[in-house]
Amino acid sequence: MHILHVVQLYWPAPSGAARYFQEIGARLVAEGHRVTVLTTDAFDLEHLWMAGKRRISEPTGEHDGVMVRRLAVRRVPASAMLYPVIRRLMVELGRVGRPAIPILRRLATLTPQLPDLATVLNDSALADVDIVHTTNITLDFALIPVACWAAERGIAHICTPFVHLGEPGSEQVVRYYAMPHQIALLRRATWVATMTDIERGYLIRRGVPADQIVTVGAGVNPTEVTGGNRERFRATHHIRGPIVLSLGVAAFDKGTVHTLAAMRRLWAQGSDAVWVQCGPAFGGFTDAVAALQPAEQARVRILGYVDNETRRDALAAADLYVQPSRTDSFGITYLEAWCNGVPVIGARAGGVPAVVRHGVDGLLVPFGNVTVLADAIDRLLRDRVLAQALGAAGRARVWRELTWDAVYERIRPLYTNHFQRPLSLRVTSIKMRS
Repeated sequence: MHILHVVQLYWPAPSGAARYFQEIGARLVAEGHRVTVLTTDAFDLEHLWMAGKRRISEPTGEHDGVMVRRLAVRRVPASAMLYPVIRRLMVELGRVGRPAIPILRRLATLTPQLPDLATVLNDSALADVDIVHTTNITLDFALIPVACWAAERGIAHICTPFVHLGEPGSEQVVRYYAMPHQIALLRRATWVATMTDIERGYLIRRGVPADQIVTVGAGVNPTEVTGGNRERFRATHHIRGPIVLSLGVAAFDKGTVHTLAAMRRLWAQGSDAVWVQCGPAFGGFTDAVAALQPAEQARVRILGYVDNETRRDALAAADLYVQPSRTDSFGITYLEAWCNGVPVIGARAGGVPAVVRHGVDGLLVPFGNVTVLADAIDRLLRDRVLAQALGAAGRARVWRELTWDAVYERIRPLYTNHFQRPLSLRVTSIKMRS
């Protein structure tokens, strides 16, 4: 088969969606299939709406046997200011329901744009595509034209939407992932691959047929995230006390601001723990760190982007992993911590409660509740027997069901049975089509 993957960021961009398609694509190639990736030239996600961010200059390439074609991004003037305004306008228009779908599709493709997308899709090199797999429902500027192209040609379409559900009972986050035109796109797909059954249940309630949705999850290659040097990391960064580690974007929605506030409470109580944050900073986080008192500054290590060796060393050195996010559809970094036997703390939000089982392999706290978060961090730093038990349970679970090999086995039937939904993948249908 010739398979087309459409993902807005791709290797070497640091993106969970990119890694998902990289792992699936490599395994498809190993089985003898031909895989082409269409992506943008963005290295930083913000490049899609903001000038001055990192981009990848090579228009074509190959990685793990997958052919990669990068499309240049074009933005309307003042896109950095207009983009969030347009998205908020779309949310408000979405309240109208299905009659708003045509204008929502138009607004979704206003900025950013991929001027060369239509030309590339009609290139003879893609004339024999058997199946297309798209992703990131909130970055629908790329999904809409590709879904239309596939439908016109009768090509099977898998979509992995990565719906961010936010806090239970709140539409503040998920409304950007479940507008009428986005739900309509998913309803027309051949298959929808979700990260968790929480995400799957939400989409069923929004009208996507149950027998169309398969939960496949995400994974990790344990050997790639283990074997780090604990002592080297501590010596390099001059750390003596316990290490509380966070990986990924430092931003409000990721709970990073709340983690910093929780650590400040513990430092005020005499804790000697050091908080290490690896990843880019958004939303004024850098200013919050700069405003810390000198004694608090000595207890933080803000490392920004780090290489793979430093990341492994940090995981090996960590006593606790904390990521109380409301915008994770899954959370691969929990798996990376578990591979190293490190206990984790997440938030009761998004898909995380399906990944981190409270009291079994980690602890869950309400998003944004600094007091409860501080108590949870303090509990696991003090009770090392409990911490080790949670980390060991997580590590066993990763090896059992959360490797990329296991994920591929769950999603592979969607490719091999793309013209009809096999009985082995059917689930009880809940008819919610209008």
